Amino acid sequence: MKRRKLLVVYILFFFIVITAMYFLHNFISKKETILPRDFVEIKEEGILRIITEYSPSGYSFSGDTIQGFQYELSRAISKISGLEIETHLEMSLSESFIALDHNICDIIARNIPVTSEMRESYLFTEPVVINKQVLIQRTKDANSGINPVRNQLNLGGKTIYVPQNSPAILRLQHLAHEIGDSIYIIEDDKYSSEQLAIMVAKGDIEYAVSDQQDAIVFKKNWPELDIETDISFTQLQAWVLRKNSPVLLDSLNNWLRQIRENGIYDEIYRRYYANSY
Repeated sequence: MKRRKLLVVYILFFFIVITAMYFLHNFISKKETILPRDFVEIKEEGILRIITEYSPSGYSFSGDTIQGFQYELSRAISKISGLEIETHLEMSLSESFIALDHNICDIIARNIPVTSEMRESYLFTEPVVINKQVLIQRTKDANSGINPVRNQLNLGGKTIYVPQNSPAILRLQHLAHEIGDSIYIIEDDKYSSEQLAIMVAKGDIEYAVSDQQDAIVFKKNWPELDIETDISFTQLQAWVLRKNSPVLLDSLNNWLRQIRENGIYDEIYRRYYANSY
């Protein structure tokens, strides 16, 4: 009886192992079918997938019209390339990178600072905008008569909110080292820069950091905000691709150059940034 029971156990174990290997093989095979995804695969499918955030600079609605700086740039690229643009919306920058890494999208279409650290893991397009990071705080009138912070030295001991994995984190860490004091950085895994700016305007939090060009748009909607204190120097900001998409990068840079040469880029830029402050 013991031998029979032992034989049954071995047989069950054998089938479990075989079943597990079967599903593992299928899983690996499915992953391999979507890797790599460069320009050849994209052109064959005819679809270029981008991921951006729901915001005035990314993708938003005005009545029944879709608008957004990144959205309009992608539409201009669609006309030149002949590719259909499939847009994914994600407020979290961290989740956007996960989507890029897992081939859910081909491009992160957001204004991301070009840094040597980021270049080690990702490809950057030619600069899409020249930008800098600014402190989001309340104006004196909206903050019980308290003057806004103007000197970066006065940020010592302050708590500043940023989206999770925001490029601003590295700059704030460097700034803390420069001023020789602690800056407490809270990475929010739920909210974008715009949502954090709204929380500042409402008095829920004291400080956040945002790109200046986005901050200009935020202030138009929330005049309680003060955006005049710089956190960084001027930065080149671009779109991000996977390391295994070098041909797509070359194509994308070529399309962006064409958009600049034919004046479409300037038209889009002026609508969202140039005359907004």
